[in-house]
Amino acid sequence: MSLAVDPASAEPPFRQLKGQIVEGVKRGALTPGTRLPAVRKLAEEVGVSTATAAKVYRELEESGVLEGRGRSGTFVSAADLPGSVLARAAEEFAERAAGSGFGAEEAVAAVRNAFGNLG
Repeated sequence: MSLAVDPASAEPPFRQLKGQIVEGVKRGALTPGTRLPAVRKLAEEVGVSTATAAKVYRELEESGVLEGRGRSGTFVSAADLPGSVLARAAEEFAERAAGSGFGAEEAVAAVRNAFGNLG
């Protein structure tokens, strides 16, 4: 997954980066155990200060999305593996349903029906 900051955006770079990482984890694009770039490298790649990049990582570590492993680096936390797997499965299902011409109401009804048939 590629992280980027849009300088023309009204949203501050800090929020852009933090949101992209959280969204990547939720969608399964950043899976548990994925190593993220070092703070300096991230700052250089996206064009923000190292303080901004460090703040993004620090806040995401505090919320449990990321985990710092000292000199080994910063990694996507395994704490929400079921949540990220479910989000990715839902996204794939929604894409397939929409691609087949079904709307949200029909897709949700199909999921409810499938759960009803489980047991």
